[in-house]
Amino acid sequence: MTTDADIAREYTARPITDISGPLGVHEEDLLPYGREIAKVHQRALERPRNASLNPEPKLVLVSAITPTPAGEGKTTTSIGLAQAMHHLGENVCLALREPSLGPCMGIKGGACGGGHSQVMPMDRINLHFTGDLHAVTAANNVLAALLDNHLHFGNELEIDPRRVVWRRVMDMNDRTLRDIVVGLGGTGNGIPREDGFDITVASEVMAALCLADGLDDLRARLERLIVGFTRENKPVTAGDLGAVGAMLVLLRDALQPNLVQTLEGAPAFIHGGPFANIAHGCNSVTATKMAMHHANWAITEAGFGADLGAEKFFHIKCRQTGLDPAAVVLVATVRALKMHGGVSKDDLTTPNPEAVRLGLANLDKHIENIQGFGKPPVVAINRFADDADEELAVIRAHCELKGVSVAESRHFGEGGKGAVELAKAVMTAVETPAPAWTPLYALEDDPHAKIRTLAKKVYGAKDVAFTSAAERDLKRISDLGFDNLPICVAKVPGSLSDDPTLPGRPEGFTVTVRNVTVNAGAGFLVVLTGAIMRMPGLPRLPRAAGMDLDADGEILGLD
Repeated sequence: MTTDADIAREYTARPITDISGPLGVHEEDLLPYGREIAKVHQRALERPRNASLNPEPKLVLVSAITPTPAGEGKTTTSIGLAQAMHHLGENVCLALREPSLGPCMGIKGGACGGGHSQVMPMDRINLHFTGDLHAVTAANNVLAALLDNHLHFGNELEIDPRRVVWRRVMDMNDRTLRDIVVGLGGTGNGIPREDGFDITVASEVMAALCLADGLDDLRARLERLIVGFTRENKPVTAGDLGAVGAMLVLLRDALQPNLVQTLEGAPAFIHGGPFANIAHGCNSVTATKMAMHHANWAITEAGFGADLGAEKFFHIKCRQTGLDPAAVVLVATVRALKMHGGVSKDDLTTPNPEAVRLGLANLDKHIENIQGFGKPPVVAINRFADDADEELAVIRAHCELKGVSVAESRHFGEGGKGAVELAKAVMTAVETPAPAWTPLYALEDDPHAKIRTLAKKVYGAKDVAFTSAAERDLKRISDLGFDNLPICVAKVPGSLSDDPTLPGRPEGFTVTVRNVTVNAGAGFLVVLTGAIMRMPGLPRLPRAAGMDLDADGEILGLD
């Protein structure tokens, strides 16, 4: 069986200067990490935009229907679309998130696309890359260490150890560290208290880094990070602890976005990696702006389905930055639609047009959501080799009946040439300028109302139930004056509801909100629903168990 790694080895990466030069990046702004990777200094954004480019770049957001275990290929589609535009002679640049080691070692095995639509070098990007996620881990944990050190040496800020909210992080799935006790072993080891670990991509430091518009903005965001509360319930911040300088030192290089390339030589900025089910799910603002500054077309993606990543892209990223996509690509697959239509994963290779038809309800909800933001969706059918023509015809006919643009894409097997139909559909969609995106709620709305709006309008819920703990959280949030922040819902990705066993387009369900926390630095309220956790666990048979290094130094099992 040919793997993604096998395919990647068929291509030879160009020197990164062959990518940065045509992109218009000045040599003095390039910070090489070997032959194939470079960071680009943020000052590149201060230079005039190349006069040969169009005055207004087009930003294209790639999202998807509700994900299934069959895989939808959103990143692969983003890469394939960029390669198709590159193939057509368009000036295009990608902006994507960095992979997290936890999922790579757990379920995914890698997150650099697939088939003939990958970014490279995939082994280095998947494993450590330029150290950005390690820098975020260190910055998060130096704050945790300084906090516990402050408690040990007198606690001048009068922090209540029972009300510490800042948790440690690591870039790995490890369920045993979700809830722990620290400070055991005597007075020299600090004050015993309950603590725990989140995965690095769920850290507020990651969110702040990705949303920051430069060093000064990042500094201000880190200053606002809430680490705990006093006995009088007053917030204590990273700024109060004097931790921000050390955090910035650790994040110095991580602040600069990373430039790599696709298999076919299209440029790609890969920077930042928050999950969309437990964070806001978008690459850094800097990477997106860097792509738009240096190209006519900037293609970016938001994690998981449009109910999570795309919603947060609009309400959080666009709201804080003024970005506004010209079009939204909605990735769908025959396989996923069949699963939403009731077919088991073991039966996906059997043609079943009726199951596809039943699964279209899920696609319809995501189309409605994108249209609700005022944007024209382009449905991309990511074709798999065993998809039947009659199944694809069901999707095409349905989209055409709804007046929604639809295109088949074979980028996995054919690279950029296989996504030309999709590229042309996107280019046609933006010929008629779309209005500015439309928010579904006002920041001034009560947090209860904002959460209900998302649950009812985006997920299709009947109502929202708030636990007593959530009500206490919202009361404290109101007392602290954080009512006007946008909402970042932490929810299971595999369903429009907060119940992972409800595929398709469920109705009549109630979303349960169990806690609400303030991410004052990132600038949003995190709403924890259902049984969602901020530290995943490894599966019974993790992908890490199949990885190895051969005698020539080639990494095996990373695909």
